[in-house]
Amino acid sequence: MPEQIEQTTSHGIPGPQRVPSEASPGKPEAAVIRDALGVGVAVGLSGFAFGVTSAGAGLSVLQSCLLSLFVFTGASQFALVGALGAGGNPFAAAAGAFFLGVRNSFYGLRLSGVLGYRAVVKPFAAHWIIDETSAVTFAQPDRRSARLGFTVTGLSLYVLWNLTTLAGALGAEALGDTDAWGLDAAGPAAFLALLGPMLKTTVERAAAGLAVVLMLGTFPVLPAGVPVLVSALAAPAVLMARGARSRKAPTSREESR
Repeated sequence: MPEQIEQTTSHGIPGPQRVPSEASPGKPEAAVIRDALGVGVAVGLSGFAFGVTSAGAGLSVLQSCLLSLFVFTGASQFALVGALGAGGNPFAAAAGAFFLGVRNSFYGLRLSGVLGYRAVVKPFAAHWIIDETSAVTFAQPDRRSARLGFTVTGLSLYVLWNLTTLAGALGAEALGDTDAWGLDAAGPAAFLALLGPMLKTTVERAAAGLAVVLMLGTFPVLPAGVPVLVSALAAPAVLMARGARSRKAPTSREESR
């Protein structure tokens, strides 16, 4: 039976998580590779949308490719070029992209124990820690399958994302008005599709809902890039409300006695 431990999610919400271990039942390599490639190819193709959007925002082909090579976190890349394309302050755009990428640090803390890589390998593996590789890795029942899933997903997605970024940036001129195609929504849509099934508790759903409200409410009045920063306040706000409610509950029970 897989070991069950108390773990903390990226929203700071504790919950039981399955830890892949060498003692867990194995999974056929072909099944792991099939699932990993399915995610890598499906999401990697959206790099074309990023290349087009980036070029439409005024970035050169080289700048677009460098973002994919060295940043390699789709939602942050789309947030950055989207804010720049809307005329936002570069610092606000970079800050919004940074805070979106911070979630990968939480994944890294969890994946460090799951994958068990040596110290010399960790800096290289860290570059591939994103939503998709984390989702595939956490779904595996043992460490061998987790490492295989992480590697295949990361490699296929990284290669395909960068190739399609180049193709999109080069083909942007042929598409004409890139805004009319709505390709800037492809990356966030893929991210939401992966995030949705992970929102299993009431607290997580409340934080996501509040983030949407904050984003939509501040988008018309704040500079481009800033609404993303404001929406990040949803998680601590919900957690504070939950903590206050938890502290109030014992007091109410004591008074009822």
